[in-house]
Amino acid sequence: MLAILSPAKTLDESPAPLDVPRTSHAFEQDTAQLLKSVQKLKPAQLQKMMGISEKLAALNHERHASLAIPVEDDALAAAWLFDGDVYKGLDARTLSEADLAWAQDHVAILSGLYGMLRPLDRTHPYRLEMGTRLKTRRGADLYAFWGDRLAKRIDALLAGHEDPVVVDLASKEYSSAIDRKALKAPWLQVDFKEVRDGEAKTISFFAKKARGLMARYIVQNRIATREGLKGFDLEGYAFAPELSTAKKLVFVR
Repeated sequence: MLAILSPAKTLDESPAPLDVPRTSHAFEQDTAQLLKSVQKLKPAQLQKMMGISEKLAALNHERHASLAIPVEDDALAAAWLFDGDVYKGLDARTLSEADLAWAQDHVAILSGLYGMLRPLDRTHPYRLEMGTRLKTRRGADLYAFWGDRLAKRIDALLAGHEDPVVVDLASKEYSSAIDRKALKAPWLQVDFKEVRDGEAKTISFFAKKARGLMARYIVQNRIATREGLKGFDLEGYAFAPELSTAKKLVFVR
């Protein structure tokens, strides 16, 4: 089983919480190629393309200019670098070394720049969202750039797993980067709802944190099957069989 997450726009660049070896990501050559296109862009072009402020454009232009592949050995692990609602739920900086080692084979973070990262993969601060329409030799946007590479990588990671299923804890922007036609593994969506006025509704802010909580639950409890996911009960959530299907699990609180 492999749980996929989106990255975060906000970053936590504070020192690493554990002295554990960081790993290389799988798409170094692709990232190096993509980086050449990114580094050609001026701050004003970044601002327009990403729809960000002038200040953020200047910051990320500087980040991209200094970014090198392969990433330095002492760079932060992906799970520690990303911040934001999902990562508040995951709270990777409090996971043990054993937890992180297990997560390496069971959690993946999708990325516009890196393609796909394992939790301990070395990662530079950057900003390049998957939905960015950056033209490269492979096509008009990052979806075209990554093509079927992410699907093939997922299938490779799932080889030998007890229950080789993709658990979708990512946003649509990022999960759409995985070519479902090329993917051999089955796909399982997970949704989190809040009861408001007697009706179960998906509220983005809470759902984002819940995705991280689910990833943490998977890691700390070594959940390896779809059936095992149904026991998720962090922060008041409970499995709702009446709202769920074989391809979608719904949790409500």
